Amino acid sequence: MSLIVALDAARSPQQLSLIVESLCGIVEGFKLGLPLLLSLGPAAAEKARERCPSAMWIADLKLADIGAIMVKTAEAVLNAADIFIAHGFVGYTGALDELKDWLDSHGKRLVLVVSMSHPGSSEVYDKSLPAILHVAQKVKPWGVVAPATRPEIVALTRRRLGQGYKILSPGVGVQGAEPGTALCAGADYEIVGRMITSSSEPRVAALMVKRRQQEALQRCR
Repeated sequence: MSLIVALDAARSPQQLSLIVESLCGIVEGFKLGLPLLLSLGPAAAEKARERCPSAMWIADLKLADIGAIMVKTAEAVLNAADIFIAHGFVGYTGALDELKDWLDSHGKRLVLVVSMSHPGSSEVYDKSLPAILHVAQKVKPWGVVAPATRPEIVALTRRRLGQGYKILSPGVGVQGAEPGTALCAGADYEIVGRMITSSSEPRVAALMVKRRQQEALQRCR
């Protein structure tokens, strides 16, 4: 499977749990964004996780600070996720090195953002991509985030980092990328949010996305 669902559209703990239950077993993982964690709280996220413990659970806190602050922030939601997302631009020494060591000590995994899915990312983030990928190679995270909306960035990231890193690609659906676009460029997972979670039938929508992913892969391979 290659689909991760962003759960930010959930408006209550009950809705969150229902969405997770309906998708458990057909998606690879779930992403908990900062708006959801702030509005519903870590306890609601932990309870939803109990409905599908076999899935990957990702805390998308977009950590971007000195190491001590990133560790303290991640600690607040430690039991809600297996994987934590941080920005790659903050650099290694005194920042990502400390976060990576702390996550390793708690059996958690790190994912670094190397580019983002919105157009403005090309103004600064993409111009710094070589330097950020160099940081990623020093940190050795489990994976990186690269945008489905710009598959050329996904392909470049894969060429530079090789096969030793997972690539997670947001931007499928509402932001304009078609399912399968990032997978064809070299990503391991596509992150889909509102296209699934805003549907009256999230399970049906997720199965449709997976079918379109497979169709795209058949064409590009």
